[in-house]
Amino acid sequence: MAKLLLFIALFVVPCLVSATRMVKDPLVVQGQVYCDHCRAGFETPKTRNMAGAKVKVVCSNRKTGDVVYEKEGHTDSTGQYKIAVSEDHLDEICDAVLVKSSQPECAEMSPGRERARVVLTNFNGISSNTRFANAMGFMANKAEAGCAEVMKVYQEEDD
Repeated sequence: MAKLLLFIALFVVPCLVSATRMVKDPLVVQGQVYCDHCRAGFETPKTRNMAGAKVKVVCSNRKTGDVVYEKEGHTDSTGQYKIAVSEDHLDEICDAVLVKSSQPECAEMSPGRERARVVLTNFNGISSNTRFANAMGFMANKAEAGCAEVMKVYQEEDD
């Protein structure tokens, strides 16, 4: 019995304590969500930031792909979100992910812009606790008037 208690004290308890790896100052995932009114698939002058959109941070086990952490948040009136993460996710793959639009007329997730990879560990040389995610976006149900002119700016011209 004494050997069992010694085993638990020396091996099991330290594993449980280090399993969650709480960080002293929480990491903050920061980004923005927009509505692509021209259905371009990227930000244009017609793009508007979206207030009230639901986003979440998801971390998955690097080997199995199992989700091990999730935390939701919402964008503020300027379309920005900040989600505090109090655990270190050194060996995990973490993404900021769109969940739901706040605008029914702009609810289709833009392909390739529905998630953004973030590194959530203090063991990577980044001195700041803020982790900036790329902008994520939804597309409007139909393109606004004036989008054809906007898109002409992005077309290549042959000389």
